[in-house]
Amino acid sequence: MSPTLFCVTILPIIMLLVVAGGILLPATPRLVQYVCVLVLAYLVGSIPWGYFILQWYKGVDIRDYGSGRIGMSNVLRTSGRRGAVPVLLLDLAKGVVVVIFARYIVGAGYGEVFAGLMALVGHNWPIFLSFRGGRGIATGLGSLSVMAPVSAIIGAIVFIPITLITRYLSLGSILGVICASGSLIAMIFIGLYTLEYGIYGVTAGSIIIWQHRDNIKRLIEGTERRLGSPGTRIQ
Repeated sequence: MSPTLFCVTILPIIMLLVVAGGILLPATPRLVQYVCVLVLAYLVGSIPWGYFILQWYKGVDIRDYGSGRIGMSNVLRTSGRRGAVPVLLLDLAKGVVVVIFARYIVGAGYGEVFAGLMALVGHNWPIFLSFRGGRGIATGLGSLSVMAPVSAIIGAIVFIPITLITRYLSLGSILGVICASGSLIAMIFIGLYTLEYGIYGVTAGSIIIWQHRDNIKRLIEGTERRLGSPGTRIQ
């Protein structure tokens, strides 16, 4: 499906379902609320903004270039900042929206955690792109910024200088995720957050790092692409 067709057919349906859910779900049984919230979180997470924006901007399939992923880092390599900035913001927004929606419908805690995880799963394995998605950094950070903003800030503080100094976007991402998850666990131990948020920190962090396994291999071998290296077409 073309991005334009998606945006005039499926996207309005997803938006309508979210709005209708916000109106109707508070009066439904708790199990129905959880099921609907998680399904909607996955659908929102599955919206492949990186794929769409590269189609609109350059007329190419981002999955045919660079790492083959649809996230901001591959868009940056393929099209530069002009394409990467809106992808970053839109992918962040997916995580933010689903957690706020879950908080409104089922309250803080487990609902937020599992909605955030489903958005992450949707981004990484989107149903609309035959389950070929991204690595989850931006969407995961968006969810975390609502649930545990201090941990999200810590992750960003680690990510930015590491990336700028080493020129390895992947290394900055991996270390940022580890520090964000680690700080969240530490704050749970001292009583700043409840235990369920640790589920998000450990699970989301593990998923994101697993999605970087090819980067980790290249970092070890010394063949990882540095920031600024163009995304070449996959042969």
